[in-house]
Amino acid sequence: MPCKMERYFFYLLYLLLGCSLCGCSRKQAPKQTQDPDTETTIPYADTIAAPVPPAPVKSRTARYLDSLGFVNIAEADSSIAIDLMYTRADNFTGTLLYEDLKEAYLHPDAMKSLKRAQRLLKEQYPGYSLIVYDAARPLSVQQKMWNVVKGTSKYIYVSNPSRGGGLHNYGLAVDISILDDKGTPLPMGTPVDHLGREAHITEEAVLVAQGKLTEQERENRLLLRKLKFAIALTRMTQMTRIFNILNLRNQRHLCLKNNQTESYEFMPYFALFEITLHQNK
Repeated sequence: MPCKMERYFFYLLYLLLGCSLCGCSRKQAPKQTQDPDTETTIPYADTIAAPVPPAPVKSRTARYLDSLGFVNIAEADSSIAIDLMYTRADNFTGTLLYEDLKEAYLHPDAMKSLKRAQRLLKEQYPGYSLIVYDAARPLSVQQKMWNVVKGTSKYIYVSNPSRGGGLHNYGLAVDISILDDKGTPLPMGTPVDHLGREAHITEEAVLVAQGKLTEQERENRLLLRKLKFAIALTRMTQMTRIFNILNLRNQRHLCLKNNQTESYEFMPYFALFEITLHQNK
């Protein structure tokens, strides 16, 4: 009898072990991983799907610019930093000008030039980067800027929208500076949109001699200008940090005549308008 009971016991033990082994071969326990920062164990890490961040919602103005064929700078080159200065009130007008526009756009040809400038900068200084403070600008914003300066000595710094506006309104100008390897803008001696002689490129030596500009600030400006020359920009603007990609007066063969410019917030890049600026003749 004891032998028979022993036999039944071993049969039962054999069946239990067999079922356990079969279950392990069919199903493995979820893996556990360790958080390298906190050194705590994260259970079942391989079974949790990583959350997908939602795509940023574009502004109405950005969608309109997309429809015109302009290029979103962040989408074209994510290494270029963007901080649109007119989305805040700390600019020369003292008011927030871009209530809807949060993205920076350029004419496709201007975007090619900007990408070349970024590439050249990184070849010389791998940790540096361009930063964009303004790019394509609505004519309604141009009008607000003009209202601030008209009738003053500052009018020379802002294009009159009634005469077709300026290159910003075509997406052919971009206000930029340079970030160092810590993400800090290189000092240039003035705020980005300073309207005054201190921002002129023609008086830098005098400003250094007068102590209004340091030699390092002048060197930083020269680095920025080297990028302008290197990508063969057609026109040097009087202001330190404005890239003008196209000179309207010298590129009239690209333009189409149209007398209804005031109906557009932006000039479509594929149908530039002929602008007659009498002061440039």
